[in-house]
Amino acid sequence: MSVMDLVREDLRDFAGYQSARKTRITGDVWLNANESAWENAGIGDAALRRYPDPQPPALREALARMYGCRTECLLAGRGSDEAIDLLVRALCRPGGDAIVVTPPTFGMYAVCARLHGVPVVEVPLVDDGRAFACDFERVEEACRASGARLVFLCSPGNPVGAALPLGRVAALATRLRDVAVVVVDEAYGEFSGTASAIGLLDEHDNIAVLRTLSKAHALAAARIGVVVADAGLVEVLQRCQSPYPIATPCADAALAVLSSEARAATSARVREVVAERARLAAALGACAGVRAVYPSDGNFILVRLAHAGDAFQSLLDAGIVVRDVRQQRGLGDALRISIGTPGQNDRVIGVFAALEERVGA
Repeated sequence: MSVMDLVREDLRDFAGYQSARKTRITGDVWLNANESAWENAGIGDAALRRYPDPQPPALREALARMYGCRTECLLAGRGSDEAIDLLVRALCRPGGDAIVVTPPTFGMYAVCARLHGVPVVEVPLVDDGRAFACDFERVEEACRASGARLVFLCSPGNPVGAALPLGRVAALATRLRDVAVVVVDEAYGEFSGTASAIGLLDEHDNIAVLRTLSKAHALAAARIGVVVADAGLVEVLQRCQSPYPIATPCADAALAVLSSEARAATSARVREVVAERARLAAALGACAGVRAVYPSDGNFILVRLAHAGDAFQSLLDAGIVVRDVRQQRGLGDALRISIGTPGQNDRVIGVFAALEERVGA
């Protein structure tokens, strides 16, 4: 059995929409896509009057080189969100096949599933007061009991910060070989010392990995994300994708940040973020009223507080916006704080210090 047997039967041979740019033909007069024959006078960029290539070859090749995979195993799209949606769409029958998630986790897994009428089965992360861990055995049991076709694992986890042991992920994929695709969301992978699950794909065709340029590469507005998976599964996902997912200016911006010079600068910035993460965690951990600062492999920290509401409001009063995660399972006293510049982090520390004095008084 291969991963293709897990794809919805009605989509295995689905051709999808055949856009004008999918047809590999050449010519010097292009009249096949009903585009304007003239550029827009207000912009003056002739390239923008043409529909973009669905998978710009130069971008796809550059991304594959960076992530260490074959080009045919990578699909680029509108951030990780589109990849999540495509996976749910391609593998889960509405009203039938479920997905398994491990809350507290990224909310888009459940959102995409529910928009497609797909049941969501939750296996909560285990919190020992010092860190969150995935109960892989319970994940497997839930997957088998529910008939789930997808398991979403966030590593490093958002908002908890913990990276998952690669060996445990591989073992889970082995046990679910004919049952489900294990999706490893590595949106924050650059900030972690853990190796990428992409290295597991050669032995596990039921693993898919999500990566993005939004975080470490500072390209959130361009919305460039990828799914790396078995080549056959990638082909199915592309047939389910909308015709022109990557705008030409976004592809150009992505190619710029993937240059060797830009990647070197990104690596230096990642090292700075990691150092600032440690500094901020230590400073907040020493404040009264802070119950816990969880170890993080991402570009953020999760903080439990005795007075989370007061801390959130005090930060807002100081012009600092952090993520209020108190509505998520098991996080009723927690805030997630992204790592800023040293100056921004100093402001956060200052607010906590002032709050400590006020609470102590």
